[in-house]
Amino acid sequence: MADKSMTKSQILDHLSKKTGATKKFAGQFLEELVTLAHKEAKKSFVIPGLGKLVVVNRKKRMGRNPATGETMVIPAKKVLKFRLAKAAKDAVLGKK
Repeated sequence: MADKSMTKSQILDHLSKKTGATKKFAGQFLEELVTLAHKEAKKSFVIPGLGKLVVVNRKKRMGRNPATGETMVIPAKKVLKFRLAKAAKDAVLGKK
């Protein structure tokens, strides 16, 4: 079974200990970063060393209804994607 991910409280506690800031300030900073990312995502939002939040236009395509097996057209739409930075991939997975 996989390890559980950190909770928001654990993240704020870690950030406050590492930076010497209060937990409240770390929470405000994190909330502001998330709000800014939401606002700027349409133009793409980059967090250096972590990745980029971008809006991508997905083309229409053929799909299959899993319940009936009937083929259908899935319409074109915009989707939000997060592209990991190479530095993040190397840090987590190691260099090849």
